[in-house]
Amino acid sequence: MAQHAHTLVAPSLLSADFGALNQAVDLVNVSQADWFHLDVMDGRFVPNISFGFPIIKAIQARATKPLDVHLMIEHPELYLRAFKEAGANVLTVHLEACTHVHRTLSAIRDLDMKAGLAFNPHSSLDVLQDLAPILDLVLIMSVNPGFGGQRFIPATYRRIERARRLLHQNGGEDVLIEVDGGVSVSNAAELKKAGAQVLVAGSSVFGASDPYEAIKDLHQA
Repeated sequence: MAQHAHTLVAPSLLSADFGALNQAVDLVNVSQADWFHLDVMDGRFVPNISFGFPIIKAIQARATKPLDVHLMIEHPELYLRAFKEAGANVLTVHLEACTHVHRTLSAIRDLDMKAGLAFNPHSSLDVLQDLAPILDLVLIMSVNPGFGGQRFIPATYRRIERARRLLHQNGGEDVLIEVDGGVSVSNAAELKKAGAQVLVAGSSVFGASDPYEAIKDLHQA
């Protein structure tokens, strides 16, 4: 497994104040955060609509850290090049939204982005046996996708451990495991212990009285 000096923290801009987006981007830039996490929702795959290319381009123009773009959309394969051009460094698609998962992941890598695969809380992780060699990241959803601020699903710990096992057994030792939904300083240590290497945190960062301290605490948990 690729060891990182620390767990990566990726604040989710879905929880930021969109009326003060520049300030939110600057906050992440100067904080101890590692990535920006950008949730793209289409109102069809999930019952919410977030933002698209113009916002991502605006963030990318100001960001000094990688953009980790999480597509909660139907037919993501139609938009891969557009997300690359908008500035995505990591592009994650949902297993449940892809008819030809292998092809889509390969296409993401061919565009020189890191390829991620997201799993809803109920979805089987078994496909990791076949897909581990072409993945850079696995995103375990710890809430049902669509809205920020939801309650963390405890079965997530077991799912992270299982994902790590499947990756190790099938040539995916270097694949990062990311967790998204209800992540806070109260469960960060246990998530890391289970094998999570990237923590996505939205409301626990942007809703904190001191977001810089919240990011630091996630690192140190």
